[in-house]
Amino acid sequence: MKTRIKTTKELDDMRISGQMLASVLNLLHQHVSEGMSTLEIANLARNELKKLGGQPTFLGYLGFPDVICISINNQVVHGIPSNQCIVHSGDIVSLDFGVTYNQMITDGAISFILDQPLKKNHQLLVDRTKNSLLEGISQLKNNVRVGDISHAVEKYLDQFGYGIVKDLVGHGVGHHLHEEPNIPNYGYAHQGPILKTGMTIAIEPMVTLGTDRVAMLEDGWTIVTQDDSLAAHFEHTVLILDDSFEILTEVK
Repeated sequence: MKTRIKTTKELDDMRISGQMLASVLNLLHQHVSEGMSTLEIANLARNELKKLGGQPTFLGYLGFPDVICISINNQVVHGIPSNQCIVHSGDIVSLDFGVTYNQMITDGAISFILDQPLKKNHQLLVDRTKNSLLEGISQLKNNVRVGDISHAVEKYLDQFGYGIVKDLVGHGVGHHLHEEPNIPNYGYAHQGPILKTGMTIAIEPMVTLGTDRVAMLEDGWTIVTQDDSLAAHFEHTVLILDDSFEILTEVK
């Protein structure tokens, strides 16, 4: 389904959804600690979202077994929460979460290093991945082309020599979790589909310290870097306005 211009009511519901999402990710960031399992983190997200009155979009989506994706270090995205996966100081922890409210969906992700980074370049990877997301968002306005977003992300990251994952992309979002068009993190300016005021998209750079190539683990979900290099992932759901944008999934 192609993303379409949202009504005022739909946007109001997406704003509520986005604030729930941001609130849960902020809570997790504050509470994740050494020795926690990723399943414990997921249960914290589940319980907090229930208190807020939202529904977990990911649970059961194409068979995904939990409410949130939690990916550690060389895991790029779609990590399944587990009692056996324990987080340690220095780990890069990526949290990818979706929230449904009144049938309207937002999607967002953050990465952070637990306690202190093991190396300076680990923190730079996280910071620069977040900055690349903001570079892409900065392009948004009525009649922007997808390629303008993609090129802005790629241009920023290329100066550091990072791997930009090409097999996974951003997307339209709102009535469904994944709507057309795809939003790659690489491409040519002034190319691709045109986006209009009132449309909502999820931009999500996935960046590595090594190769851009990825592989799927035997669980059928978890995506890892082929060369075992570290990865970071950030994502916002954003509303396109006439001359700018509104980020729906950041803490207001």
